[in-house]
Amino acid sequence: MSRNEEKIWLVTGGSTGFGRKLIEELIAKKIPVVATARNLSAFNDLETNEDDLLLKVQLDVTNQEQVNNAVQSVLNKFGKIDVLVNNAGYGYSGSIEESDETAVRQMFEANFWGASAMIRAVLPAMRKNRSGLIINVTSIGGLLALPTYGYYNATKHALEGLGKALSLEVEPFGIKVTNVEPGPFRTDWAGRSQFSAKHSINDYENTPARTSEEASHARSGEQTGSPELAAKAFIKIAASDNPPLHFIAGQNAFKREQEEISNIQHDMQKWQEDSTHLDYGDETYWQ
Repeated sequence: MSRNEEKIWLVTGGSTGFGRKLIEELIAKKIPVVATARNLSAFNDLETNEDDLLLKVQLDVTNQEQVNNAVQSVLNKFGKIDVLVNNAGYGYSGSIEESDETAVRQMFEANFWGASAMIRAVLPAMRKNRSGLIINVTSIGGLLALPTYGYYNATKHALEGLGKALSLEVEPFGIKVTNVEPGPFRTDWAGRSQFSAKHSINDYENTPARTSEEASHARSGEQTGSPELAAKAFIKIAASDNPPLHFIAGQNAFKREQEEISNIQHDMQKWQEDSTHLDYGDETYWQ
């Protein structure tokens, strides 16, 4: 396969975690990649002997001018964008009541609106080529919810919904969408890439809002999920003719989602009669 026929990858949030390991794996496989981060010094140790294999671009996904410039830089160098990986984002923990609204809104800017901006910026080029894959790194917390991560979950639920609607809109253009839903992986998510609300309400002591947060911090750096292996899965997804809309990443996430589906089915079955008698003509059911 010639270099022109290879897929060109654009990866956001490339300084650490999934983004960094994916970039390294792509370079190792000699697949052209555009590595982006807010601070390019994160890529000082990232080099290749092939000029047409790696492009480093400074990018804050909450800055629309930088988003536009990054996409144009890719097109100027490679002429196309085949795979966008929306990986930039960070975590925030704290009970909903204690969370700081300003901090939460800033997280939404990165986790949701930043991904949205990237999607909108690459779509014209993908539509022109009638092909492309958009990979949104959401979270298992985008399919279910965890105590003390309510607002973080909300950002990922929003991105999940956006990705699913997008998949229906762009399918006629040959563009695919995959939402990747990781569980706990050994990244900086529960460490450097997470912020926490101040504990200001004593009622929450010794409740799931505290114990879940403490357990998450305690596991940081000891998670069983391997970002190196996840990178291989990303590349396999992109090579597929029919990439999945949902890719549950990791054993922990897979088990949790199975439990979530079971719980939903239980509620549906238990309340089926009430749920299915809400149309005009069903008035006698409620008498």
